[in-house]
Amino acid sequence: MSETAHHQILIVGGGTAGITVAASLRRRMGGRNLHIAIIEPAEEHYYQPALTLVGAGVQSLAQNRRPESGLIPSGVKWIKGAVAAFDPENNKVELDSGDTCSYDYLIVCPGLELNWDAVQGAQEALGKNGVCSNYDPRYVEYTWTCIKDLKPGAKALFTQPPLPFKCPGAPQKIAYLTADHLKKRGSLGDCDLKFLTHAPGMFSVPLFAAELVKVAARYGIDVRFQHNLVAIDGDAKKATFEVGGGDNEGETLILDYDMIHASPPQRSPEAVRTSPLANEGGYVDVHQHTMQSTKYTNVFSLGDACSTPNSKTAAAIRKQSPTVVRNLLHVIDGGTLEEGYDGYASCPLTTALGKCIIAEFIYGGKVTPTFPLDPRKERWSYWWIKTTGLPVMYWNYMLKGHEWFFKHDTNYVEPTS
Repeated sequence: MSETAHHQILIVGGGTAGITVAASLRRRMGGRNLHIAIIEPAEEHYYQPALTLVGAGVQSLAQNRRPESGLIPSGVKWIKGAVAAFDPENNKVELDSGDTCSYDYLIVCPGLELNWDAVQGAQEALGKNGVCSNYDPRYVEYTWTCIKDLKPGAKALFTQPPLPFKCPGAPQKIAYLTADHLKKRGSLGDCDLKFLTHAPGMFSVPLFAAELVKVAARYGIDVRFQHNLVAIDGDAKKATFEVGGGDNEGETLILDYDMIHASPPQRSPEAVRTSPLANEGGYVDVHQHTMQSTKYTNVFSLGDACSTPNSKTAAAIRKQSPTVVRNLLHVIDGGTLEEGYDGYASCPLTTALGKCIIAEFIYGGKVTPTFPLDPRKERWSYWWIKTTGLPVMYWNYMLKGHEWFFKHDTNYVEPTS
């Protein structure tokens, strides 16, 4: 085992969170001479919020992919590898290569891993026999193949796993886009579409849940709450669900399908789960407003692998990153931490080809829209923001370290009817 050069600031993860924080740090360094390094094994970076659009045939995978090398900010060292273990007591991490890296300050943002093994047979079934998933770039293009191949009388299943997982709206968004495609083709009424979710409701924020129930009903989608996918038999085209509530609680349900869009259970990487940084759930334990580790003052975390009780979206990272950067620099300069993150998350819910609802909310499910419009309404303008505006902002603004954005309305009063 050998030790690499010491790094003042070591960032674990070169996804949305890692690149954004590194770029923001570079812009805010001022007269500080800080040495920053990113540990990231992947050579390709995907704009994950658009994978639903790829699966629906709206965009290509290629237009939502960039080489990682082109995103690493100038002056930041890229360590190609993954962290195998954290040693925060000694300010070190061990890489999968066996090498170790030491640091003064650590930022942990490796994202989540897809736990396909939690669904029996899923790993073997993916990518053939009608089994697809927008959560994995390897299979997202197959989703569109499955949608196009649906024939009158077809049975299509769309599943949602237990929280936490990335973009809680994604499992149902592809159901709506599939239904709208069939509607435009004139075969929606001939097909059987089911959305089966582990959750007891349509969405965690009641204002938007009520609207999404209407959207599903409009398409005739059969919604089953508290149904958890536990097995897929790809050859027989059968899916097994455990029922967690209602009159059939505890029962097992087996459904036939021609297409199943499976959303996998997700978890933090093993190195995080087994580290001193983690809470009981396996996520980096941080103060939900400052993003600083509750155990180590020189450690911060953001993104999907940290413990903040917000919806795991890129929009959440957009708001978390400035808080992490400011507070890290405060620690370096001996200043006071700011409680700058309020739990903001945003989920653009594609309800049809050309229509979208933008759900914005903070801790506690409080609705906090950016635009002075009824946030419940489906709009073409929101579709444009989802498909065009947000990707441009992501690649050219957010990942370049720019921090100013429109403010969301924390004083918004929800309509009573």
